[in-house]
Amino acid sequence: MKKKRPNQSDLFTEEGNVIRIAPKLTIDNTPDFLYQTDLLFRNKKSGDISVDLSEVKEIDSAGALAVHSLSGMAQKYGISLNIRDASSDIQSKLDLFKPVDSKTTKPHRKESFLVKIGDIATHVLAEYVTTFFYMVSDILFWSIKDLFQSKQRRKGEFVNQAVSIGVNAVPIVMSMAFIIGLVLALQSSSQLRNFGANIYIVDLTVIAMMAEMGPLITAILVAGRSGSAIAAEIATMKVTSEIDALKTMGLNPIRFVVVPKIYGSLITLPFLTVLASVAGIGGGALAAYLYLDISPEIFYNRMPEALYQKDIITSLIKSIVFALIIVVTGTFFGFKVEEGAEGVGKSTTNSVVAAITLVIIADSILGLIFY
Repeated sequence: MKKKRPNQSDLFTEEGNVIRIAPKLTIDNTPDFLYQTDLLFRNKKSGDISVDLSEVKEIDSAGALAVHSLSGMAQKYGISLNIRDASSDIQSKLDLFKPVDSKTTKPHRKESFLVKIGDIATHVLAEYVTTFFYMVSDILFWSIKDLFQSKQRRKGEFVNQAVSIGVNAVPIVMSMAFIIGLVLALQSSSQLRNFGANIYIVDLTVIAMMAEMGPLITAILVAGRSGSAIAAEIATMKVTSEIDALKTMGLNPIRFVVVPKIYGSLITLPFLTVLASVAGIGGGALAAYLYLDISPEIFYNRMPEALYQKDIITSLIKSIVFALIIVVTGTFFGFKVEEGAEGVGKSTTNSVVAAITLVIIADSILGLIFY
């Protein structure tokens, strides 16, 4: 037998432009309530209607949603609806089950330039700087500990790294330093000749190559040659899970992979710097002989007057600092590699760029300290 639909009076009463809802509005009578209100709004077609909830004592989620749907229903027929006089308990349920408009979007707030800079700085600080200093402390700890404990030390690895970083780089470092010393002296000779100060080409070449150009040229070449190799090696080991394999075997990756490179660079880079400075001075001596008629004998007799012990010490200190920067930077970007061959390439590129940048910055700071 078909169930009889409730009358309108069982659901609400109409008093002019006021609809007074019955005390009970639940899932049992919600469909009939919506049907009757739709008929009412359809007959009204326009005007203002107030929905009085003062008599409502019991309402559930279905009833609350039905009340909220009245606004959309009334708007369809051009009716302005006002829902009022709900008790605090009923109003809390209406608020609880108030539908969220999925079409509403959060208003876009244009961030100021300073806010954007702050976000970038926060990201860099969290992502790179903190990780970098943690890694530096780890490298420092294992480098010192490895001096006193030979356990887990890779035999012969220090020699291999010294040959790879230092000995194999001698030809390119000396040839480039020789050319730069030659060009530096050539560019300066024309100006010195105008003032009759030919002999000062010795001072210029010796001081420039020993205190500045020698360490800087060596560091840049080693950063491009060995720094990239360090980053690529560690990045490949990370991608192929060799780093995880070392940890599984109880070997610390920093001590096993990085520390020998630290030792190799710290020993060989000062020697490379001295060789680069000597080669650059030799290039300057050749330019002085060809363009200023300064014989090699005069050039080398003048050198002790131009070269100070401070310049040699400065050069060696710079080379040690640059060696640490190159290896640590390559190690950092090697461990920060993303998955895949493309990640290895990006890691290597970032390592070289960062190492050269940091070397130049460090050179500027050390220059301000020593001069």
